[in-house]
Amino acid sequence: MTKLFHFLEPYKFKCALTITTLVINATITLILPVFVRQFIDGSATEDLAKINQIGILAFLATLLFGFGTSLRYALVSRLGEQVVADIRKELFAHTIRMSQSFYENLMTGEILSRLNTDTTLVLTVISSSISVALRSTLLLCGGLVLMLITSFKLTFLTIVLVPFVLLPVFLLTRKLRNLTKENQDRIAEGAGNVSEALNATNAIQANNHEELSIKAFFEITDRYIESTNRRIFIRGLMTMVIISLCFTSVGLVIYIGTRDMLNGVITPGELTQFVIYAVMVGGAVTVLSEVWGELVRAAGATERLFEILEISDSVEDPTDPVLLSQPVQGSIEFRNVSFQYQNRPEISVLDNVSFTVKPKETVAIVGPSGAGKTSTFQLLLRFFDPQQGKILIEGIDIRDISKKDLRNCLALVPQDPVVFSDTARENIRFGRPDATDEEVIQAAISGAAHDFLNEFPGGYDTLLGERGMLLSGGQKQRIALSRAILRSTPILLLDEATSSLDSVSEVAVQEALNHMAAQTTTIVIAHRLATVKKADRILVFDKGKIVAEGTHEQLVAEGGLYAKLAALQFD
Repeated sequence: MTKLFHFLEPYKFKCALTITTLVINATITLILPVFVRQFIDGSATEDLAKINQIGILAFLATLLFGFGTSLRYALVSRLGEQVVADIRKELFAHTIRMSQSFYENLMTGEILSRLNTDTTLVLTVISSSISVALRSTLLLCGGLVLMLITSFKLTFLTIVLVPFVLLPVFLLTRKLRNLTKENQDRIAEGAGNVSEALNATNAIQANNHEELSIKAFFEITDRYIESTNRRIFIRGLMTMVIISLCFTSVGLVIYIGTRDMLNGVITPGELTQFVIYAVMVGGAVTVLSEVWGELVRAAGATERLFEILEISDSVEDPTDPVLLSQPVQGSIEFRNVSFQYQNRPEISVLDNVSFTVKPKETVAIVGPSGAGKTSTFQLLLRFFDPQQGKILIEGIDIRDISKKDLRNCLALVPQDPVVFSDTARENIRFGRPDATDEEVIQAAISGAAHDFLNEFPGGYDTLLGERGMLLSGGQKQRIALSRAILRSTPILLLDEATSSLDSVSEVAVQEALNHMAAQTTTIVIAHRLATVKKADRILVFDKGKIVAEGTHEQLVAEGGLYAKLAALQFD
């Protein structure tokens, strides 16, 4: 919980004002029993003027208390919302910048759970629990002092009984905290399962996997319920024990105080005042025990949030980045590059790979699935860093270039295009947010997307739905191609960029790409060899290594792996 102070620091004035309001409210609460004592003892003396004076003071104190309570609520509520908004901003900003290795170990649904569910718990603590805890602590301490002033004997008896009330809190707190963290983990597990299933409904239904998916979610939910029931039981047990002991202690003190009043040791007003303070202190202890449960629960949520915020990126920006000379020509070199994914360290995806690409050259990468083709793009974009070797652009190690400057040189058309739930215009403009409408349209024409977009009722302003659900696979590819064309970068990366296009669209797109290739350095990954026959050079990958290199005609004549692939496709 102490880590939250970092987020509270910008709001020192609001925190100070909130604490001041709390102190004033608690002070008024502690003064009110004094008025009650004076009413009772004053009625015995029949001093009407004094009773009227006390009544006016009590009325004014009550008004001030009401105003202070309203102000405190407004302050802590706004403070809580602002702090949680800041946490969510920092968490999102942190995760969105993390390299792809970060997402190998965390499901998207789990991150969403921490971003929403865990921060909601923190909101409850900041906007309510901490305020109540501070107020109860002030009432507890102030009430004990005033009880001591009212009756030393009864106060001493109360203090002797307090450890019997507090002991269960310390015994059960650790268990409650562990159960709370387990509870939040189960929530995150369920969120991850739901996120994954809802993003794959087509595959689930096509494979008649609905019942198994439902069963898996039910099992996760049942584990969450079991964890929740254990947490509720421990918290309920703690609350029951504390309330029982607390009010038993108050009852014992009232009994002894009544005997002292009958013996003339204290006045009826003093006994009433003491009883009110005793109830106040007992209530404060009870509230603190409940709030402690909330704080423990929030501590688990806070721990989970900071687990993410404290993860450092495995692909870090250089502290003193090298600036690329402008304009960037687009030369690329892989020098003895070896790479393994973090969760598969025993498999070399790339094994001592070396090749160069000259400016404005078009190089194709072909080979069977799993040969390491797509990994070259991921390394070039610095989604990952290789364990050995270097990747250079313009002769500069890309680890010495800021990721922003590096990616400004590259445009990627992935095999599985990403389409956002926005308009077609903004989806294309995503590649260059400052592009004009005319530039967007020209990019769409070059990417063979203009015609089908004009057929939509809203044209370029048509909403494409979540993950582009209104588009076919080929239309998604054309949107992604248009986005890359609009970026107009010196290096173009095409990963199966025309695999989902029909023959007519493929010809149109290929013409646009051929025109771009004359102005950019282009690396093409393709399974369909017909799309790379005109490449300046073809690199043949197999099991993480380059096994052949040359033009289409040279590789066919060599009779190796490429010739076999060509025979399968062309013959």
